[in-house]
Amino acid sequence: MEKQVFSVERDGFCGAFYRNPSPTRKAMILMLGDSAEDRMAVSGAKWLHRYGGCHVLAMSAAKNDYGHHNYPLERFGRAIAFLKAQGCEKLGVIGASTTGMLALIAASYYPELTLTIAISPSDFVMEGFYRDGKDGAAERPGDGESTVSWEGKPLPYLPFAYRHPEYWQKLTEEARTGGDKAASRKMFDESERRHPLQEAEKIKVENIRGRVVCIGAEDDVLWDTCRYIRRMEARLAETPHDCVFDAWLYQYGTHFAFPESMLRLMLPVGSGLLVKLMFRAGREHPKECRSTRLDLDRRLRALLRE
Repeated sequence: MEKQVFSVERDGFCGAFYRNPSPTRKAMILMLGDSAEDRMAVSGAKWLHRYGGCHVLAMSAAKNDYGHHNYPLERFGRAIAFLKAQGCEKLGVIGASTTGMLALIAASYYPELTLTIAISPSDFVMEGFYRDGKDGAAERPGDGESTVSWEGKPLPYLPFAYRHPEYWQKLTEEARTGGDKAASRKMFDESERRHPLQEAEKIKVENIRGRVVCIGAEDDVLWDTCRYIRRMEARLAETPHDCVFDAWLYQYGTHFAFPESMLRLMLPVGSGLLVKLMFRAGREHPKECRSTRLDLDRRLRALLRE
């Protein structure tokens, strides 16, 4: 698969462009995995080539870093300019988890993005976080940093309930108690209890153009994404907007609410096993989780064809 790599120092953003072998004027900005060149990103690009018929520009915060702290939104502007220079006229963005949030924020700033797919997103800007292994913690909050910035200033964010090192201790305890490999839903609920969400911290979904699809499962233990998606629906019901917003909500599916065929590209052997290993809901409701992934497969392929 043809690949062109970009760096912040040379190009103003970190990413990899995967050109579709067939001529097309469509492109998706893809944010999956720790790097724009890792297995998740490459598999996502192949999936979008196959079922979306588009070029793919994978983007990441850094070369190999899933931490997000004061990520400059202007990088999307540079990425969009590159895609336009390739003759792309229809542009979209897709992200999952933290990058699902980032996809929504980017689309709210750049009207050129007219298809936004957010898997397991939040409806607010999160506090910035690091994954640098400090003091043995796999993750820690930034000090006064947002996940994203604009014009050199951090966007207002919901602060985490806990600081380092208590933050990672709480997340480890929550995961162990629930029988999951990763969990933080209680921490996010406690964050909102201590700091009720302010208007400045909410994602301005009413500024997004075109089609917006938010995907979530009730059994998500990272955060209450279905509640967040419903809050976005309620916001749009009360606010003038130009987008068409769809909430695809499921009872089961876990935080990894990916289309089945995309997950199989990422993990040809044991894709369903990963969900079972990561989350208790995946072990207790494997058929229901797979049914969700199959339904997402059908619906997302149809959406991309449109």
